[in-house]
Amino acid sequence: MKRPEGVSGPASTPPAMSPTPPARADRAAKARKPAPASPATRTPAPPPVAPKRAAPDPVSPPRDSSTRTAPGASRDRSAKAEFRAAERARKRFERAEVKRFTRRARRRRAGWFAAALIALGLMGLVLAAVFSPLLALRTITVDGTSRLDSAKLEKAVDGQLGTPLALLDYGRITRELSAFRLIRSYSTEVLPPDTLVIHVVERAPVGAIQSATAFDLVDPAGVVVDSSATRPAGYPLIQLGNGRLDGPGFASMTQVLRALPAALLAKVDTITAQTRDDVTLSLVGSNQRVVWGSSDDSDAKAQVLADLIVLHGGDGPGEYDVSAPGTAVFHRDGS
Repeated sequence: MKRPEGVSGPASTPPAMSPTPPARADRAAKARKPAPASPATRTPAPPPVAPKRAAPDPVSPPRDSSTRTAPGASRDRSAKAEFRAAERARKRFERAEVKRFTRRARRRRAGWFAAALIALGLMGLVLAAVFSPLLALRTITVDGTSRLDSAKLEKAVDGQLGTPLALLDYGRITRELSAFRLIRSYSTEVLPPDTLVIHVVERAPVGAIQSATAFDLVDPAGVVVDSSATRPAGYPLIQLGNGRLDGPGFASMTQVLRALPAALLAKVDTITAQTRDDVTLSLVGSNQRVVWGSSDDSDAKAQVLADLIVLHGGDGPGEYDVSAPGTAVFHRDGS
């Protein structure tokens, strides 16, 4: 259908275009010219509209484009921070697990380390005790002597003065003291830092044995403790007869004498035995005798004899028979 002349149709609307920057929009507007229209139907075209520019904020200064942060960069930094935090948490967890699984091994190592330190400390103390001149022997003291001269004993063993206490030769001390026959036994005591104490036990005589020229005081081992031209007071006379100091008769007599209490021992004048089972005593100041028998049950026999002496001590000559303590009796001579 033909369009009537003089009537122009509606202006066609140009297609929507993407917004262009202001500079480019100006250049495009200048270059674009309206299409020529017929003289009868020309309609004036609307003037081009310049795009509006946003006015700058008068309060906020313009930002430098170099410091602007894009949203994507902010997300990247946040992700990296979270990753680092997770990594630190993972490492803490791993360290905790390692400590938990190695706790027993660490305790064992700590125990071995402590034991090694103690061993090293003890070794140091030992070395100090052995080689330190501060712990060398400088003083020797002897006690327990009555018949022996303690000064002579100290002089006999002073050859080790200056020797460290840990290196003292006790065998040498034994050899040096063995020259003194009155020493029955001895013991040593070290008193740091520089003292040695020797405790001596002297031989104790139990009776006297008459020889051709003197009276010898002997101990239970038969060692002569002292000698004198006259009979020593307070000691019974041991009559060996045909016996010997190392025979059974002498051993039995010494066992009986050692079992007697001091009050009863003082009343014994002589003691005789040829065998182990025929010990006989004679009492001081009377003609009374004691048939003792063997040295067995000497304590019980001594108690029974003390009771019988209380009952029959003044009855004159006679004999106490305590060889069987349960049936001990006193027999008067001539009865």
